Amino acid sequence: MHCSCLSGGGFFVEGECIVGDQSSTYRILIVDDEPDLRNIYKRFLEIEGYSCLTAGDGEEAMSILGRMDISLMITDINMPGMSGIDLLREAVNQYPDVAVLMVSAIDDRKIAVQSLQLGAFSYMIKPVSRNELVINVVNGLRRRFLEIAHRRQSEKLEDLVQRRTRKLLEAKQELVVASEETVLRLAKAAEFRDDETAQHTLRMSHYCRIIARGCGFDAKRCELIRLASQLHDVGKIGIPDAILLKPGKLTADEFTLMKEHARFGFRILSDSRATLLQVGALIARGHHEKYDGSGYPDGVAGEDIPIEARIAAIADVFDALTSKRVYKDALPITAAIDILRKGRGQHFDPGLLDIFLADMEAVNRIRKQFQDSGHQPGIKSVLPQ
Repeated sequence: MHCSCLSGGGFFVEGECIVGDQSSTYRILIVDDEPDLRNIYKRFLEIEGYSCLTAGDGEEAMSILGRMDISLMITDINMPGMSGIDLLREAVNQYPDVAVLMVSAIDDRKIAVQSLQLGAFSYMIKPVSRNELVINVVNGLRRRFLEIAHRRQSEKLEDLVQRRTRKLLEAKQELVVASEETVLRLAKAAEFRDDETAQHTLRMSHYCRIIARGCGFDAKRCELIRLASQLHDVGKIGIPDAILLKPGKLTADEFTLMKEHARFGFRILSDSRATLLQVGALIARGHHEKYDGSGYPDGVAGEDIPIEARIAAIADVFDALTSKRVYKDALPITAAIDILRKGRGQHFDPGLLDIFLADMEAVNRIRKQFQDSGHQPGIKSVLPQ
């Protein structure tokens, strides 16, 4: 910020003359209980071109500050009623753009320090000469201008930061939406080649979140597992139609190839740097593993199976049991629960299964919210939307 001194004692700051030739544009309030001193200060400053008002006490001064635009106030400290210190405190609090100069008949270091700490721009000792008064007024107005400019610049910067933060948050939200959309599209690509519906994917993903929440995971991780679990069968994209859509029982060789969808899904997703797809890869590979090690494709057991995959295994099997398909009817909830319990510690992680079965009220809400339509078309379904 460029400042230069004018011949009349004023300052030129970034194109604006704040005192000197244009000093009349700045209104000064003089506060003192002695009329003679008020008039002397007023005459000194009017000679320099300033517009001045006077007040005999703090209450009158506050009234003037509330009605008029005051650039600078000169106040005595020792006055009846509201003291100059009290006036300073109130003025700085209510009118922060007003520069305040303090005047006292007593050279009291403690009061001087207190005045400056409260926001006064200077502290003058009576008697105050004309030159001292004018110099302090010029400096006070200059400092006032610089502080206002600095505050406005800070407000502009704060506004800019807020606007950019909002844009970053909006961009982040767009990325979140795009990530979820990518997951949904990949999941639909697998569904289109199978007889499962989008509702199956949504239901099992919400079941996964129920279990994740029961594990004590934070909301962010629960949502991550919910989204990633929707990719559990993405590897079916790599299974030939003759096997994937075969109405009858698969041969041993066909089933061996069918099991490869777990590895296919892992290969599709695992090279991504996105956490969402990395978790999806773990679920795709491990959701057919069994807790006792008899599952596929790797035959791992217990906690060697990623917890996300152990969660998805429960959700996937439960929804498969309770959903109608072209080749089977839906089982009643009680029958499905019996099957899950029989698999406790063998097919399913016992702790995770207990969490799931303990919150069947939430499970039933999800089943109602994402229930299948009456038509289960399989491959004859319309294109995914």
